[in-house]
Amino acid sequence: MEWFDQARRLLSICRKNEYIYGIGVTDQLGGLAARFGTSALIVSTRSHAELARKAKEMLLANGVRVLRGGAVPGARPNSPREDVYRLESYLLHDRPDLVVAIGGGSTLDACKAALALAALGGVSTPEIDHYFGTGIVTEELKKYNCRMIPLIAVQTASSSGSHLTKYANVTDPAAGQKKLIVDDAVVPAASLFDYASTVSLPPQVTMAGAMDAFSHTFEVFCGADEKTWELKKDLAETALELIIRYTKKAMDQPGNLEAREALGLASDLGGYAIMAGGTSGGHLTSFSLVDLTAHGVACGLMNPYYAVFYAPKIQKQLGVIGSVLFRHGFITDDMAGLSERGRAEAVARGLIAFERSIGAPASLRELEGFTDAHIDRILSAAKDPQLSMKLKNMPVSMTGDDVDAYMAPIIHAAADGDLSLIKWKQ
Repeated sequence: MEWFDQARRLLSICRKNEYIYGIGVTDQLGGLAARFGTSALIVSTRSHAELARKAKEMLLANGVRVLRGGAVPGARPNSPREDVYRLESYLLHDRPDLVVAIGGGSTLDACKAALALAALGGVSTPEIDHYFGTGIVTEELKKYNCRMIPLIAVQTASSSGSHLTKYANVTDPAAGQKKLIVDDAVVPAASLFDYASTVSLPPQVTMAGAMDAFSHTFEVFCGADEKTWELKKDLAETALELIIRYTKKAMDQPGNLEAREALGLASDLGGYAIMAGGTSGGHLTSFSLVDLTAHGVACGLMNPYYAVFYAPKIQKQLGVIGSVLFRHGFITDDMAGLSERGRAEAVARGLIAFERSIGAPASLRELEGFTDAHIDRILSAAKDPQLSMKLKNMPVSMTGDDVDAYMAPIIHAAADGDLSLIKWKQ
């Protein structure tokens, strides 16, 4: 249980909000919510109707009135903007003291964005696009002297870490493009994650969540400097150990609580990682693949290819990740004798081998419906100023002017599964 203890130690260091986590902690929700007011709007997807019913009972037992007599519908996958506006309308009509959001990343992200709109739409602008980017919600709240309704995030999936983070992803389904609010103002006031609630997740959802958790810690670790090295190394190494050891077991044995706790802890480490540092290439590319696959799958698929591109700047990181992959048999090469590029390609192949072992795709053309039009969409989105933070976060940073010269070869390499196509930036 060494890695479990390490994960809990890291969570105790990183915690930024009131957070209850573990196996069998759902019964603490009522007392947690009562700290924030006496009237609540519960937001939940249909798949969590029983948990929403229990939440209502716990809130009522703790003196918190449940508006509308029960839960209102949460968000569809990838937090479509229409669902954000719908949730905002509930907030404006009902004026709750707090919101209890029950679900995975999509519902939690949609609630974060809706709460920002409800606070600012009447004094700034009701258009969600205005708030995409970094720190804009906080600036507007200060400018107009507004406050957001507190959010209690009840996580039900080991994946996004949305219950802990300052990120809210919102998708325009018509354009097939996801954009991002990055702002401390949208961090939930409090969170609860009962890892046992994930036992009903289908194997593919479990796999996608594991890849998302790894991508969070890996991308942040790639950007580590001397001051943040130890924390980001520990987050990435611990998360990857738990993910490699337990993902297949959780997929094959859904009711295995040890495996579910392992992936829950890894997911939380990923959530805290992205509070300590930004994600980069894998996440940026995933935003243009929302019509093809789950977010975590898209990120995980891309990160081996970005690892090769980042190689001149992440040799120490490659050593850490390579050691984990070597311990589990996904790398057999003696990395000590390899060139910088050789080390990067060995780690990339090791990551791809792990992805294959859990049934994940490892090239873009394996995604049903993928066409060269998606390549154009990815490259176009990378030039959007509202997503520029992802280019800047890369260990080998880019500007919009670099996209065609250096990102395009990465995307073509990922499309065909050919690491040799990746060019290093001069």
